[in-house]
Amino acid sequence: MTNEKLLHKIGLIVDKLMNLGGSDYEKDKTVLHADTKKGIVQRDFGIEEWDWPQGVGLYGLYKLQKFYSDQRYKDFFQNWYSRNLDVGLPSKNINTTAPYLALVLLLDQLEPSSQLEQLCREHADWLIHELPKTKEGGFQHTVTAIGNRDGIHLHNGQLWIDTLFMAVLFLNQAGRKFQRPDWEQEAVHQILIHIKYLYDKQTGLFFHGWSFERNDNFGSIFWCRGNSWFTYGLVDYLETCQDTIHPGVRQFLVDTYKAQIHALVPLQAASGLWHTVLQDPTSYEEVSGSAAIAAGILKGIKSGILDSSYQAVADKAVEAVCHNISEDGTVLNVSAGTGMGMDQEHYRNITIMPMAYGQSLALIALYEALQ
Repeated sequence: MTNEKLLHKIGLIVDKLMNLGGSDYEKDKTVLHADTKKGIVQRDFGIEEWDWPQGVGLYGLYKLQKFYSDQRYKDFFQNWYSRNLDVGLPSKNINTTAPYLALVLLLDQLEPSSQLEQLCREHADWLIHELPKTKEGGFQHTVTAIGNRDGIHLHNGQLWIDTLFMAVLFLNQAGRKFQRPDWEQEAVHQILIHIKYLYDKQTGLFFHGWSFERNDNFGSIFWCRGNSWFTYGLVDYLETCQDTIHPGVRQFLVDTYKAQIHALVPLQAASGLWHTVLQDPTSYEEVSGSAAIAAGILKGIKSGILDSSYQAVADKAVEAVCHNISEDGTVLNVSAGTGMGMDQEHYRNITIMPMAYGQSLALIALYEALQ
């Protein structure tokens, strides 16, 4: 696909991402449990709230700005963070850590720099010392309570693959930014413990979650976007840590990543996408996870971890993502926020909605595909 076509699609996606608006958060106070199970959570929609969908959206925009080597989205970032500080931040949890990832990388561009820097320092320290931990010191996947942005859903004793992208990438970047090797080492620890409990040696894929209370992987489902958090997040992490990570640890992470890619390739649908339940061809094909997988493969090729034989897989996926971008820039066929499920039906029933992270992950895949 030509750069011209990719850049056109990127422009559409960015315009839509920056203008997603907000949502009627009051609706979450009366939403039915059956609807929330399907991912219908108002705070997740739009670009305005300080939570994980928006945080991933901001990171995609940051990555594109970095690609262009300028500050073209500086005003948007400044307005976004200033507005949220004025409104007041929601509860501290794993998911509300996501907006800090772009923030810690944008500190030199934003004001008030001292306040924002202190915010990042305090949140990284909170992850280390105050965030609830599972056995073996894992980051417990706490989230914002539905209908109460000041509340927390604890998910006692649970590890989710999502945590690697939502919190661990930030902690690592904060450690590097503020010269805190202890924070960087804790990021490594979190990656390793999540691999220990979520990686499936039989398939090479990742389960969505692990419960220390249940002592199992819930429904043992191989969820597309969950796997993609690792596919892209891991190579993004390795790119950042080439100069500091222990060679033996790096090789272990690379081997795990390559094994996952090897497992994902034969599961790619004829369209170029992956199914929301990776091994269930009756489940719908899902664009956000497919985009992040494509981006992860492309980064793997560029870094030399993967050879060029994987290029065709990535190109096919990028082409499919482009086919799922509407004329107004909406990334289509994106599954909404997905809680832990006990069976494949749960994942098949997640509603399809335009989401900030869908825009962002498609954006990342397309700019990684630029020649």
